[in-house]
Amino acid sequence: MRNNLDVIAAYSIMLGLIILVGFLQSWSMALSILCLCLISAVMTIGANIQWGYAGLINFGIMGYTALGGLAAVLVSAPPVEEAWKAGGLDMLLCAFIIFSMIFIIRLVLKKFSKSKNRNYIIAAVIVAGLILLRLISAPAIESIEAINPATTGFLGGMGLPILFSWIVGAFFAGGLAYVIGKIALGLRADYLAIATLLISEIVIAVIKHEDWLSRGVKNVIGLKRPVPFEIDLQGKEWFINLVQKFHQGSLNLISDNLERQQALKQLVIESSTVFVKLCFAGLFTAVVIVLLIVTQKALYSPWGRMMRAIRDNEEAANAMGKNVVKQHLLIFVLGSAIVGIAGAMMVTYDGLFTPGSYRPMRYTFLIWVMVIVGGSGNNFGAILGGFAVWFLWIEAAPIALFLINFFTSGLEETNALKVHLIDSIPYFRFLMMGVGLLLIMRYRPKGIIPEKIKRV
Repeated sequence: MRNNLDVIAAYSIMLGLIILVGFLQSWSMALSILCLCLISAVMTIGANIQWGYAGLINFGIMGYTALGGLAAVLVSAPPVEEAWKAGGLDMLLCAFIIFSMIFIIRLVLKKFSKSKNRNYIIAAVIVAGLILLRLISAPAIESIEAINPATTGFLGGMGLPILFSWIVGAFFAGGLAYVIGKIALGLRADYLAIATLLISEIVIAVIKHEDWLSRGVKNVIGLKRPVPFEIDLQGKEWFINLVQKFHQGSLNLISDNLERQQALKQLVIESSTVFVKLCFAGLFTAVVIVLLIVTQKALYSPWGRMMRAIRDNEEAANAMGKNVVKQHLLIFVLGSAIVGIAGAMMVTYDGLFTPGSYRPMRYTFLIWVMVIVGGSGNNFGAILGGFAVWFLWIEAAPIALFLINFFTSGLEETNALKVHLIDSIPYFRFLMMGVGLLLIMRYRPKGIIPEKIKRV
């Protein structure tokens, strides 16, 4: 009962802080923080499945996030017909060649025993395949990227509703995780962390530089949204009437009809932003709730108990007949797939795909801080960590400015110390994150909501 009260209290405080932002800053800002916290919560659920359930260190989170974002582009962006005519079929042929190479190599590995001849055959297949790929893809890529490069310059997508990309993003990330897992899961924990981080960098580098696929650093804008656009809402009569009814009291205080119309117009503009973000928050909340229910069921199922047993003592679990490698691969794929969903959600919310914003050396460790602060091994803790850390990440600057103004209220505006502190506000984010993490590690080493083991 006490643990449940801790969860309720922690989430109540977090919700209260977001509401406080709505009163002190704006409801648009509060809802933006809520939406980003919910996306972070999905990422922390994925990371917690890998680390909290199985003890796997995965520093490739940003790579899977980028793949989820790429899925949003490939699913929702309209196809560029000119680009497909210029080189689309050649790129499909290249994809067929890649799959053929994989099939042939697997066949050789299966049919031939380990020997030098087998190695020579595999090397010959790889070299021949790469030469063929180069001859076909180079002119095709050049032709595709030459098609109106200022606005397109890539193949585009399928023109489907962007919500489908959340599923596709999970498959993209899960597929990559399967390949990585087959190669790297046999490594020791520290080597696995380094390998996943480097693979994440490779994935993001490919997405940034393959303009024919994702426009690279030129970004993709104007993606479809599952909710209305603000400008469309502002012209809808039902929405205008709803805003007018909601603010009837304040509008009645304005006697001049022209001023009342101007005030209503401004309220409609502000309310459209809030309405859209409320819709996003509803969608993201539904995803978080579904994932929470599923992961909680899994955590306390026989499978979840087996995963914790493998995490705590691999040798003992292996001795009991459990296939440790297979279970590690499964949970590696599942966690990465959830992170892929979060990546697609992020692009859906932003409405644009910016490969340059995926920086593994920075944001990967932010996700890990969320899991550690919230409480690894506890889904409620991981989600709370996503909320708490992201809230502090966004609100660090306003909090720092308030504290500086409060403690230097007796100083003149031109005072050198005050000016220096205000100019240093962007760096207070890292100071607060470091201090917060140190305090958590000192007084709550297992996280705000630590793992709870149910005895059966």
